[in-house]
Amino acid sequence: MAGRQTVVVGAGPAGLAAAAMLGRRGLTATVLDREPAVGASWRGHYESLRMHTVRSLSTLPGAPLPRAGGRWVARADFVAYLDRYAAENRLVIRPSVDVHRIDAAGAGVMLATSAGTITAAAAVVATGYNREPVLPAWPGQDTFGGRLLHSNAYRTADPYRGQDVLVVGAGNSGTDIALDLARGGARRVWLSLRSPPGLVPRQALGLPAQVAAIGLARAPARLADAVAALERRLFVGDLSARGLQADARGIFTRHRREGRLPILDHGFAAAVRNGQITIVPAVEAIDGPHVDLHGGTRLDPATIIAATGYRPALHALVGHLGVLRPDGLPAVHGARTHPGAPCVHFTGFRNPITGALRELRFEAAAIAEAIAAAEASALVRAQPA
Repeated sequence: MAGRQTVVVGAGPAGLAAAAMLGRRGLTATVLDREPAVGASWRGHYESLRMHTVRSLSTLPGAPLPRAGGRWVARADFVAYLDRYAAENRLVIRPSVDVHRIDAAGAGVMLATSAGTITAAAAVVATGYNREPVLPAWPGQDTFGGRLLHSNAYRTADPYRGQDVLVVGAGNSGTDIALDLARGGARRVWLSLRSPPGLVPRQALGLPAQVAAIGLARAPARLADAVAALERRLFVGDLSARGLQADARGIFTRHRREGRLPILDHGFAAAVRNGQITIVPAVEAIDGPHVDLHGGTRLDPATIIAATGYRPALHALVGHLGVLRPDGLPAVHGARTHPGAPCVHFTGFRNPITGALRELRFEAAAIAEAIAAAEASALVRAQPA
């Protein structure tokens, strides 16, 4: 069985971690990515981005992030870390190779790629949540005379100085971008939301929200929700007069039911309170230069930035194998595989409240162990009786 390789699809943090753990098991791993460099989604994020997870809990296996990056690591520092990680682990990476489809092929897989067909003992799909941006189709959208872009195209506030900007979507990216615009010289910044977001301080009394979430994740949802609500009241305060209501469903309950993460506040709440960011209702339609909001309000922004999320876009790749849930995400993760594709593993498609980077380390180790066990079993079966 010598020479059988595992192909990892995606050279982001999840893919790099999986490839490194496979290598430590003595297995051959090749990483394919459609982009020319590792960590493409991180390279494309807005420049002001800092992690909301703690440096010590955001590392890949066997490689701590440098202390010089501080508690909340900057985007550029994390990109440099990914480059070093790939080099130091001597990962075999083939950039600019797009994988179109994965099929089961006997006791392995066959991948149709832009560089031809590749066979392997197993495949690890690590293409991530942020594969394809989602831009809503608002009525009249084509009539808008200003600039309309998805948040994945936003880099800095510089092009929007002196402008009125509408940000749509109140996740962590939307609130971060709204805050960056407010601090970066935009004339007015509106943030449109459909429902009240969960909101907690990124840290309180020196304790990071991520650390608190790790402790509360296994607690009953009602208890965890009550703790998070108390933290919001004490350290964020009541912003209902500014249009930012508290989410009555509870942060942990909503995450368990919908997978929605809370906003980790590091200045957003203060910007709402002092009027730098104005909360407005959901967008209903666009009429030329006007944006009509729920309830009848009309705005005239120069730019609309849609922080409206992404889809994993896995259907073309593996949808035919029957391994996806109705929402398009994998039905299994980590060491577990689906009966329809017993040699295909998935990592990096969960959105844990305890931190995605922390959790993918565990997934990478479990995947490497499962593939090593499968290869050992295949080697035994191949021995002559």
